[in-house]
Amino acid sequence: MKSLNLYTLLFLVLILADICLAQIVDIKENMIKINDTELNFTPDWARQVVWYQIFPERYRNGDANNDPTLESIKGSWPHDYTSAWKVHPWTSDWYELQSYEKENGKDIWFNIQRRRYGGDLQGIIDKLDYLKDLGIGAIYLNPVFESPSLHKYDAATFHHIDPHFGPDPKGDKRLIESEIPDDPATWIWTEADKLFLKLISEVHKREMKIIIDGVFNHMGINSWAFRDVVVNQQNSKYKDWFAVKSWNDPKTGSEFDYEGWFGVRELPEIREDENGIVDGPKEYIFNITKRWMDPDGDGDPSDGIDGWRLDVAFCVKHQFWKDWRKHVKSINPEGYITAEIIDPIEDLHPYLQGDEFDAVMNYNHLFTCSEYFFDDETAISTTEFDRQLRELREAFPECVTFVQQNLHGSHDTQRMASNLVNRDKYKIRNWGETFEKWKGSNPDYDTRKPDKSEIEKIKLMLLFQMTYVGAPYIYYGDEVGMWGANDPCSRKPMIWDDLNYQSEKYFPDQTFKPGEDEVKINSELFLHYKKLISIRNENSTLQLGDFITYLVDDKNNTYAFTRRYNFQEILVILNNSPETQEISLHTDHKEFYRDLMDDNKMILTETGKLNLKIEAYGGRILLMDYYR
Repeated sequence: MKSLNLYTLLFLVLILADICLAQIVDIKENMIKINDTELNFTPDWARQVVWYQIFPERYRNGDANNDPTLESIKGSWPHDYTSAWKVHPWTSDWYELQSYEKENGKDIWFNIQRRRYGGDLQGIIDKLDYLKDLGIGAIYLNPVFESPSLHKYDAATFHHIDPHFGPDPKGDKRLIESEIPDDPATWIWTEADKLFLKLISEVHKREMKIIIDGVFNHMGINSWAFRDVVVNQQNSKYKDWFAVKSWNDPKTGSEFDYEGWFGVRELPEIREDENGIVDGPKEYIFNITKRWMDPDGDGDPSDGIDGWRLDVAFCVKHQFWKDWRKHVKSINPEGYITAEIIDPIEDLHPYLQGDEFDAVMNYNHLFTCSEYFFDDETAISTTEFDRQLRELREAFPECVTFVQQNLHGSHDTQRMASNLVNRDKYKIRNWGETFEKWKGSNPDYDTRKPDKSEIEKIKLMLLFQMTYVGAPYIYYGDEVGMWGANDPCSRKPMIWDDLNYQSEKYFPDQTFKPGEDEVKINSELFLHYKKLISIRNENSTLQLGDFITYLVDDKNNTYAFTRRYNFQEILVILNNSPETQEISLHTDHKEFYRDLMDDNKMILTETGKLNLKIEAYGGRILLMDYYR
């Protein structure tokens, strides 16, 4: 073989190098595509919405003809079906025992659990334009499935909407009795089911999304499967569905016993093995998932719900959620899955890696904001606030951080306003040890309405919520200034402008307050919500932009950050102190800012500095049109 000359050898080396480089680039591009897939496993729409939670029984009574009856509450706590009962007046004083309630001689806490106010699906439909006008992009409904309780976490079925949420309760109940409940081929659409499908359609017409509560850890004692087990014991077709501890056996004296969720007898737990929920109930859950996500079964999910919120998700083993996620995403790849997990960051990690949930209800965000914006003597510093925010942002894949539900209250907490009124008393972060202390039954808990100065603190916290990373989340009524202690008092009937409400004069023990708390819409707060939501909706930078801390001042309790996206930058400045603060910020932006909170008023920079006065508990949202 002849030896190659130097030029030929160099030419071959260059060819080989070019081939290798091309392969490396191709591999790199493929890796980027793979990584993009791995790191973007959440629905894009969930980054761009403001959430609104509705507790259906307490939102709006749109149809008085379907109101609950004494018969319809059988099976729910406190199991009193003989005392006088009526649909409770929507506008009555929350803590005042009505004449019918006084007849049973029980206290307010017994009677509140018997109350039904008549909220229904028609009421929600009637108020969709209100939500659209407010700027809401997505709705989360507490349970809507058939159930005897006011909260409906004790489902009788998962495949039917509660008949008393629809127009024909009696007719629906007759139809339901004709089915074989574990055979989807026999399932029919009740009038309540059809109204729910109409609700979905009306939500989608307004370019909003809707998700519902999935309560798969347990059912209620009224559920068709559990009732069959009670009657037929080991001979029941559903004997393996529940966590039964013992069966009735006259020979041994054994009595029927089962696990209730956290010991609550009304909530029999669905049985699990090493893979999570066992086959029978698992198949049922998968079937109802398809029913509500693709109602007509044509493969087009546009007529179904847009996702799920999973109740007590930490009580179900991981493998079930992994399997269920695949099922959900096979029906609708853009379906959103969020979960109730009130745990520290390290405990949340396994759920948020792309094979289980897209997000959680972000209670850690609530804890941090409460300690910074609400507390006085026990407040965290601005430095600690910034550190905790950074820790939360960086804890999960970026796509998760942008779709986390950043809430400041829910049906399971004291309302935001009452949290503020009782600031410094009971740390909401210490959930387990302080949960009972947030209740109105605690004599030391202050059940009053927030005053004007406290509303200013709320308004500052809202400014932060609507400009921060993640999806802002509103619990119904917070936007009009509702207040209330923890469950059941956080579940008062919604305040509407076409109804006249009695003032709150009573304490829970039925003694009179020293003054009255007027119950009406706080128009100033409502308009503040509306303006902030509008600013967020109109500026994709606040939905999709990155986050950079700009100012951390512990001495003056001031904080600033920027959001940047597509060559646009928004600067947010917060004064979390009771004094007006003069703030001077260095900036490379040589022109002007537009103040989005003040009708786009122009603010000029001066020799590389932005000089501002920020009122007590105030803030600014400043838009730069371009970088310099």
